[in-house]
Amino acid sequence: MSESIYSRRSNLIIGFHGTTKDRAEKYLSGQLGFHASTHTYDWLGPGMYFWENNLERAKQWAEDAAKREGNGAEPAVIGAVLNLGNCLDLMDSKCLDALKEAYITLKESLEKDGEPLPVNTKGGSRTDLLLRDLDCLVIKTLHGLQKKAGMQPYDSVRGVFWEGEDLYEGAGFKAKNHIQIAIINPNCIKGFFRPRNTNKAYNIV
Repeated sequence: MSESIYSRRSNLIIGFHGTTKDRAEKYLSGQLGFHASTHTYDWLGPGMYFWENNLERAKQWAEDAAKREGNGAEPAVIGAVLNLGNCLDLMDSKCLDALKEAYITLKESLEKDGEPLPVNTKGGSRTDLLLRDLDCLVIKTLHGLQKKAGMQPYDSVRGVFWEGEDLYEGAGFKAKNHIQIAIINPNCIKGFFRPRNTNKAYNIV
């Protein structure tokens, strides 16, 4: 996909990363600086994941992850100041077109080799497509096509997700709707911070 003058997201935004208390302290102290997830089912492909402006959702994820793993780790959340740079924004028409072309390329390549496409699956009894093996591979394919064409690589990937039960009867909204960001370029992370409690004596600005 050719880069336009509108491809870069120049504004700083706030993201929240769900993790464990031990790892959170290491991020805040500088012992850890960047850690990319590389699961085959990652929703936005490889990268370090953040919930955009959504501290509560990050807390929910960290708590759920701690329960699943059952290793006694205490859940925690860190904040980060992010610049998305050259972003594969999946709310942008050009980016969606590029992703569809990557899917077509991947499909043709796998068919030629007699290999099946991976599929997105729900995972357990959930109704959401939580395991995004297909989407992950399509995004990775797009990254590869960008590199092969000698184009500017993506610094980040951003997507909106409808997740969870209906918010209310007949709703078009889900209880866990969120925007998620996968940071690929570590330089997009301008700094980590410990989320603060609200000072209720003052207005929120």
